[in-house]
Amino acid sequence: MIKKPKKFTPDPHQKKSVDHALKNPCVLDFSDAGTGKTPVPLWAFEKRRAKGESNCMLVICPRTLTNNVWEAGVKKFTPQFSTSVAKASNRSQAFATPADIYITNIDAATWLAKQPKKFFDKFTDLVVDESSAYKHATSQRSKALAKIRKYFKHRRLMSGTPRSRSITDIWHQAFIVDDGQRLGNSFYAFRNSVCTPRQVGANPNALQWVDKEGAEDAVFGLLDDIVIRHQFDDVVTIPERQTYTVAYNMPAKQFKMYCEMERSQVVALKAKSELQTISAVHAAVLRQKLLQIASGAVYGDATDMDERPSHVVDSGRYELVMDLATESPHTLIMFLWQHQRDQLVFEAEKRGLNFAVLDGSSSDAVRDEIETAYQAGVYDVVIAHPQTVAHGLTLTRGTTTIWASPTDNTEWFKQGNRRQARRGQTQVTRVITVIAPGTADEAAYSNCANKGEREDNFLELFAKYGLH
Repeated sequence: MIKKPKKFTPDPHQKKSVDHALKNPCVLDFSDAGTGKTPVPLWAFEKRRAKGESNCMLVICPRTLTNNVWEAGVKKFTPQFSTSVAKASNRSQAFATPADIYITNIDAATWLAKQPKKFFDKFTDLVVDESSAYKHATSQRSKALAKIRKYFKHRRLMSGTPRSRSITDIWHQAFIVDDGQRLGNSFYAFRNSVCTPRQVGANPNALQWVDKEGAEDAVFGLLDDIVIRHQFDDVVTIPERQTYTVAYNMPAKQFKMYCEMERSQVVALKAKSELQTISAVHAAVLRQKLLQIASGAVYGDATDMDERPSHVVDSGRYELVMDLATESPHTLIMFLWQHQRDQLVFEAEKRGLNFAVLDGSSSDAVRDEIETAYQAGVYDVVIAHPQTVAHGLTLTRGTTTIWASPTDNTEWFKQGNRRQARRGQTQVTRVITVIAPGTADEAAYSNCANKGEREDNFLELFAKYGLH
């Protein structure tokens, strides 16, 4: 006897999202990570198909989500629909295969933009997951997505972190769904209306655009009818998440090197019996060098990114991170640089820990294998780059996330911290960021916290005062 697939019923907040989708052909879903955004467009598509209002759906998402989130999601929530996953190696074949739902990665937008108009004749629905990847209106993939948007009757963009930098991050995402009806057709006109230019340094052409007071309220008013927003704590009940910092006090030699770089923008160090210099040509590079020295290692000055030598300054921070990691079973450690990863791997090996590494070189299959093994309790530690694990992974077997150095990338920080504090978690979770007092670490962490607070304040307008 063939067992029928389980029929999933939407939670109340998901039903609200489905109803909103059926009333609005264009939607911006800014709900938090972990609130169950994935099945909503599938259920809405199911209802529209039943009425003859939809034909085929195109899902564009990060590469890491194509199979284990979207293809798996279709099989779980709408198993009657067939899928075809288009990767870089099989795009033409995958799109030529008959299916109800086609799934491809974010960078495929440039390939799609080169296809003839008739290619899109079968499509009616467009879903873009993690739409903040298209927030920069001038990038090639953003221009490509803008070019093909007109071929889709129903458009839904989804992101839990839509404006990590500025209110201007919202413009292109809104433009994709409503063709500029609400925020206008010109990014520069929009920026002029919501930001104030501020000169940076002596160059009169070096401008920083700062959000005007009240810009969030103005944009909220313009987008309120097409935005749906659910906050994680309002719709999912899990134990609390604690967030705090732990100080790493640099030894005298490391602090001296840090101060020398900060003062003169050049520091000399000995590597392989040779005296080498580390220099910073402008403020942005100086900031990165300072963060790296504070981390315990720093890249050299080679112009070839793949051949940059790294120099270990002090291993104390990595020892501290691994001490913190071993206080809890099954810990997730976030690193920012390759040299930081290498030092953490060295410490884990030295302590005989069972660990895995996830970074840009990890294939989807390896990523899935590590996730499964972690959830089964195989690994003591997973050492990961936030860009690789920020979306899609469920690591609820663990309770502690440690940032070996602070990031000021709000999206990485918010999404990365949801790998353990998500549906299915039964224990209190902790997020620990290691910071060297009196260094650029403090500014980076504060910058991330402030940007995150502004984004949260903006999004709360939709959650608390919107019509939905």
